[in-house]
Amino acid sequence: MIRVAAKVSLLTVLLVGLPLLGIVLTGQPLNRYLEFPPQTRHVLHPPFSWTVFITLALLITGSVSPFVLVTTRPRVGRDRYFQHHGKALASQVFPWWGWCGAALTATSWLLAWNRFAWFEPLQPFTFTPLWLGYILVVNAWVLSRTGRCMMLNRSRYFLSLFPLSSAFWWFFEYLNRFVNNWYYIGAQPVTPLEYVVHATISFSTVLPAVLGTVDLLASYPGIGAGLDRLPPLLNTDPKTVGWGVLVVACGGLTGIGVWPSYVFPLVWVAPLLVITSLQMIAGEETIFSSTARGDWKSLWLAALAALICGVFWEMWNYKSLSHWEYAIPFVHGYKVFEMPILGYAGYLPFGLECVAVAQFFFPKNFRDSLNVMQTKGA
Repeated sequence: MIRVAAKVSLLTVLLVGLPLLGIVLTGQPLNRYLEFPPQTRHVLHPPFSWTVFITLALLITGSVSPFVLVTTRPRVGRDRYFQHHGKALASQVFPWWGWCGAALTATSWLLAWNRFAWFEPLQPFTFTPLWLGYILVVNAWVLSRTGRCMMLNRSRYFLSLFPLSSAFWWFFEYLNRFVNNWYYIGAQPVTPLEYVVHATISFSTVLPAVLGTVDLLASYPGIGAGLDRLPPLLNTDPKTVGWGVLVVACGGLTGIGVWPSYVFPLVWVAPLLVITSLQMIAGEETIFSSTARGDWKSLWLAALAALICGVFWEMWNYKSLSHWEYAIPFVHGYKVFEMPILGYAGYLPFGLECVAVAQFFFPKNFRDSLNVMQTKGA
């Protein structure tokens, strides 16, 4: 217990303190970064740049293409295998509470995108029921395909994800103060306490949604086919690598306060690197440990699950009264809903982050989840 508390404390100090250190090093006033609720946008971003846009687009395409090529490559007996297992999985009955979840999401979507006079007092609060409905649907879908789901068969773990999710996303809200990549509009003026309560409840749905989607994707063998038989990624000295990764991550977090318009992607990468490096230094398993066996499937499913959730986040956000908009340096163009198209790439490492934080806080439950995932995708 003491060891866990020490790791959590160190993680918190690094994530909170290092961006502030960057502010101190540049001589900026700290008070605007500690404003609550956050309202001031103080970072002036550079304009759109075709050079940066094309460069990032090529890097993203080059990173994702190998996984797409492996999972879509024809294999002997592949179609017959998937056809056989697809029939077995499809024999389960979709539960009634899953249909209730679908109805909740559909109703919340209708209310979020319209402005009914009778619903005006509750108009800003459609986000949470949208995602509670989604979480129910995803778990029901997994149950109908596999006979098990996280909500029913790992209920303590499932419920624990909600408070963890709130704390998890509060960190990203904090880091966003230094880069100002998104901001909220349309919300009614609220007190700090009202802001905390509303935001915390909304943030609580992130991890259950993403990790539930990971389970759903794992129930479809073709999505990760072949990614568990790649050449192993050798790592002869994890502790040395861990210290190196930690130094890079700490530099990145400090850089967020110094060069917010140039290192803003590290908002989505640095926390993952910090978590992973601390685990490697302690000699613990990380979400990348399976790559030493040539198994990249769980990483691919996590990244893809967050991207799927990201599309729903952005779509349901688009016409909601209380919603967020973006201000992305160099690539703020060609929007899909409110998100610039290249911004969707941020959901890929975010998916790894969701899995990593679940493993960091609930290692036993994570191993159980990984075993279930491997069984579904076998």
